[in-house]
Amino acid sequence: MMNRLQAIELLKEYVKNEKMIQHCLASEAVMRALAVKLNQNVEKWGLAGLLHDLDVEITNADAYIHGKKSVEILSELKIDEDIIDAIMMHNEVSAGIPRTTQFQHALAAGETITGLIFATTYVYPDKKIASIKTSSVVKRMKEKNFAATVKRENIMECEKIGIPINEFADIAINSMREISNQLGL
Repeated sequence: MMNRLQAIELLKEYVKNEKMIQHCLASEAVMRALAVKLNQNVEKWGLAGLLHDLDVEITNADAYIHGKKSVEILSELKIDEDIIDAIMMHNEVSAGIPRTTQFQHALAAGETITGLIFATTYVYPDKKIASIKTSSVVKRMKEKNFAATVKRENIMECEKIGIPINEFADIAINSMREISNQLGL
């Protein structure tokens, strides 16, 4: 299996936007925390979070193809099939079929909530993740105009893996806090 350093090198080869790299690092942190919570393989789940947007710049984030190029790249590198599957399925538009596995739901929900957490942090006076409360993120879920591009239905897939939204937001916030220096938060 590819190690984390190799994955970061690969990510930086394909993704140049620093904010997108921070999103991938945040997604990795959330996925690792979810793996611990759900007794899953922490390294595998972390790699899926880290590499899920590998092709975002190649595809210009085109929902109809985003994910497919990542699958091609990662297949050539002989990455585990379940990681590739979760990455393909994180974008339901490109995948063309609904998510069904715990891994797929976790990645879709986990990578999506990072956007809501970043946005919530940016409206706080100090712009520090250490200051935000779980209740603030959950409240922002209900505000459709706040971080309007964040798909709330993807975040709510946390319930499909047995984690209520309040607990899910708490796990995500705490995992991102642990790497706040890397996220600029």
